[in-house]
Amino acid sequence: MTTVARHPAAEAPLIKRLWLYQAERFPLMKTATLLAVFSAASIAVSAHLAGRPLPEIWTFAVAWAVTVILFFQMRACDEWKDLEDDRTYRPERPVPSGLVSLRLVLGLGLAGIPLGAALVASHAPVVLVPLAIVWLWLGLMTMEFFVPEWLKARPFLYLVSHMAIMPLIDLFITATEWLPHASAPPPGLWIFLALSFVNGCVIEIGRKVWAPESEREGVETYSALLGPAKAARIWVAAATAAFGLLVLLGVAVGAPVAVAIPGAVALAIVAWIGLGFARNPTVGGQKKVDLMAGLWVFVCYTAAGFAPLVAAGFWS
Repeated sequence: MTTVARHPAAEAPLIKRLWLYQAERFPLMKTATLLAVFSAASIAVSAHLAGRPLPEIWTFAVAWAVTVILFFQMRACDEWKDLEDDRTYRPERPVPSGLVSLRLVLGLGLAGIPLGAALVASHAPVVLVPLAIVWLWLGLMTMEFFVPEWLKARPFLYLVSHMAIMPLIDLFITATEWLPHASAPPPGLWIFLALSFVNGCVIEIGRKVWAPESEREGVETYSALLGPAKAARIWVAAATAAFGLLVLLGVAVGAPVAVAIPGAVALAIVAWIGLGFARNPTVGGQKKVDLMAGLWVFVCYTAAGFAPLVAAGFWS
């Protein structure tokens, strides 16, 4: 068991402690920027598939703000779910080291429920239904679907069950566009939801592909489970599957070339980094895999959401 001293900023003012917490566990600027692209692209795809003009700016603002809340709530739930492991194996983290209390983090997460609901109700109360579905799934995830030991013994089933929240979040985001107009999603939206699921896997696998010297007791990684080379190849395979869905989405919106070109360039970089790590799993390569996982998703959603709009003159 690793032991560390109480966090040196544990007695600092609350605002400073929250700032330090977000920097380590929920980097707000980076997260908010990525989620702005994710939410805006989702709304744009929904509108384009339905042949509707882009909605008013408030739709984008509500979808983005509530998505940020949802991702923070996922972090808060992880803090609760992983508390014992963190105390044992990662005591330097903000909660076990005393920088912030678990009660504070969970309280902020719970405060997001009425705030998120109020934002959605101000836009279109009917969209509260898909939002409630996301919160229900998040609650089940936090409880490990009431079979924690059974699920943790099956890491790929664990991955699928937890990444299922990504298309549910995307269903909520797109619903801010389509649900006020129709009772069913536009044709082809399932491709985008599937892309969200696979991209969630790209992120999750990519952040858990580690060099051998980085592995830590009590930290579950795909590289420890499968070996670094196989884990890296699976990561590349997941990005390749995402690219296939991206191209299929491009066909659905009538702009396959505009969508495929940036995706192909990004996939080539993913393959170069991932296969390079498979041959020589170093700490530097591990950092590149983690970075490229995020960049891949950024490129993917930018291409999916905005390349078709530009190609079709959707802004005119």
